[in-house]
Amino acid sequence: MEEWAQRREARRPAPGDRRAVPLGDGPERGGHVDPDAPRGMLEWDGHQWVPSGVADDHATAVDESGQQNAAERVPLPRSTALPPAPERPFRPTKVFPRP
Repeated sequence: MEEWAQRREARRPAPGDRRAVPLGDGPERGGHVDPDAPRGMLEWDGHQWVPSGVADDHATAVDESGQQNAAERVPLPRSTALPPAPERPFRPTKVFPRP
C-alpha cells in the first residue's frame, strides 16, 4: 500500500500549482481552441483546485501559471520489451546469402 501511496503523491500537483481553464459552458479543451477567450485561473491548495483569478486570454494564463511540469513528476515504467541496442557498427550475427 505504501508503494501505491508514493506513486499517487508523485502524480499529485504540489500546493501552489496553478492551471488555466476556459470560462464558459462546455468541457475543458486545449489552449489552441479559442485562444482569445478569457481563462479562469485555478490553484491547488493541497486538496482541491480553488479559483484564484481570471486571465484575459490563453497567453496571459500561461504566463501566470508558469511551467507545466506535471509530466516530469511522473516516472515512466522501465520497459524491457526491446533488447539492448547493439554496438556500433552493427553487423548481423547470421549471414544471409543472396539468391
